Amino acid sequence: MALDKLRLEIDEIDSQLVELLAKRQAVTAKVGEYKKQVGKAIYDPEREAILIGKRRAMAESLSVNPDLIEDVLRRIMRESYQSQHNSYRCLNPGANVIVIGGRGALGRRFVDMFERSGYQTRVIEKEDWPVAEEVWQQANLVIVAVPIQVTEDVIHQLPKLPEDCVLADLTSLKGEPLNAMLSAHQGPVVGLHPMFGPDVPNFVKQVVVVCHGREPMAYQWLIDQLALWGAILEVDQATAHDKSMELIQAMRHFTTYVYGRFLARQNPDLEQLLRLSSPIYRLELAMTGRLFAQNSQLYADIIYNAKDIKQLSADFFQELKFAIDDLVQDDKEAFKKEFDEVALWFGDKSQTFLAESRTMLKTAHDAKSVKLK
Repeated sequence: MALDKLRLEIDEIDSQLVELLAKRQAVTAKVGEYKKQVGKAIYDPEREAILIGKRRAMAESLSVNPDLIEDVLRRIMRESYQSQHNSYRCLNPGANVIVIGGRGALGRRFVDMFERSGYQTRVIEKEDWPVAEEVWQQANLVIVAVPIQVTEDVIHQLPKLPEDCVLADLTSLKGEPLNAMLSAHQGPVVGLHPMFGPDVPNFVKQVVVVCHGREPMAYQWLIDQLALWGAILEVDQATAHDKSMELIQAMRHFTTYVYGRFLARQNPDLEQLLRLSSPIYRLELAMTGRLFAQNSQLYADIIYNAKDIKQLSADFFQELKFAIDDLVQDDKEAFKKEFDEVALWFGDKSQTFLAESRTMLKTAHDAKSVKLK
């Protein structure tokens, strides 16, 4: 049959694609080894942009959808970055790293990265606190990776560290922990906020916020090491950072939590909701469910430790009340007026977000399993 013949051709082409991907993966592994030797960052945004641009142009010349080629290449690149995630060059050879709370989820990720880079790394938990004084005195970097509610207490309990030792933290709030570190240690201090969870496969394209404290030149090697791991570094002032986090994290998590509570009280058939959901609704439901798949203490800390969360939640409640009033009064014109004003505030970013969400929806659509009857 003609169809069978065509399918055989497709199968052969697919097999060739798999073989080519295997060859590419072998080459990218060598690239990773070379980057380690010369100390080059695993993520090269300029190289990636040029490569994508050239392949899109090539696709157009061959009458192939360039968006398809970009989607495929970006997926391949993610796998390539992971294939290079074996070991990294150590930018401060001989440095001793202590991670307080290194057995926690996020702490373990940083311990792993330092160990992959050849650093002498030691984890200290509560039961390990009374370690020999020489352990602390040999430290070149001490990272505090404990829950928010105990971060300042842990910092204040630190023994006297060497003057040239770098003291850093990984909490999602930076103002008070940074001040605590500056008070507890007279040497170099920096606040770090990894804007990702412990489930990331590597640090490529993951944002790490840097809040400078004291003697930035003394911890520049640490910043460079993060960049070498592929992280995107965003420098911010601690107070401004915390204000942004109240909206990016605390309020977003709080409203998601409330919507999850609402769903649970309504008690719908969750499988029914999933079955009827298009990719966009499935993705939104997944983001709600994702919250409740994680540690309640973590989110309680993020929400309840936000300085202005009570006022922000009250303001949000007021907006919700206004919207409900319009709904009760069946005032569609008020809805459209407010909608258009918000759209005006978002400006061109709304189109950017629309394009970005389309890419995410493709992945969500591919991930949805279809039951064959």
